[in-house]
Amino acid sequence: MRLLLIRHGQTPANVDGVLDAEVPGPGLTELGQQQADALPTALADHGIERLFVSSMVRTQVTAAPLAAALGTEPVVLPGLREIEAGDLQGRRDRTSVQLYISTVHGWSAGDRSSRMPGAESGEEFFARYDDAVRQILDTGVEVAAAFSHGAAIRTWASAAAQNTPDEFGTKRHLENTGIVEVEGSFEDGWRLVDWEGEPVGGQDLIDRTAQDPTGDAF
Repeated sequence: MRLLLIRHGQTPANVDGVLDAEVPGPGLTELGQQQADALPTALADHGIERLFVSSMVRTQVTAAPLAAALGTEPVVLPGLREIEAGDLQGRRDRTSVQLYISTVHGWSAGDRSSRMPGAESGEEFFARYDDAVRQILDTGVEVAAAFSHGAAIRTWASAAAQNTPDEFGTKRHLENTGIVEVEGSFEDGWRLVDWEGEPVGGQDLIDRTAQDPTGDAF
């Protein structure tokens, strides 16, 4: 299977640099909606058969224009949600952001037993994200798109892909509506095909003033 992991469009929290992983979370900014509206044209030739979204509003709103163009209803998979912030939820101070990032970085480096303060461990994150991807695989489609989140996509994809170091995602940015493409399966292994870190609609859809801690390189 070929799986396109698409980051949601811009949210107010992305603009302000706030750690916001609480379900259901906010919707999109005006720019975020523009990013979402650009997806049907940008992905028209990708052969996408099914769409999947997390339990967070921002992925569902981002997927809506593409779903309408394809004439399909996205399937909600809670396991695709962002890495939980726990005690750091709603914070934007440097210490909190660095603690969130260092915890996720540790998971990528192999310390999956460590826990986000007041939230999930790396083992728990990978288990629920793997389960979501298995559900996508079980549909039998050849090409699927899953709308997910910055830290979650970067962490899962670089660890799952056998042709990249596990910490690869910590060194690459992923702007809103950036896409990470992988192919394979859990049985045969995953391979990173493409890492498009910028919005697929083009340079005009990038907000270079946004703080966005989960989209920047760690």
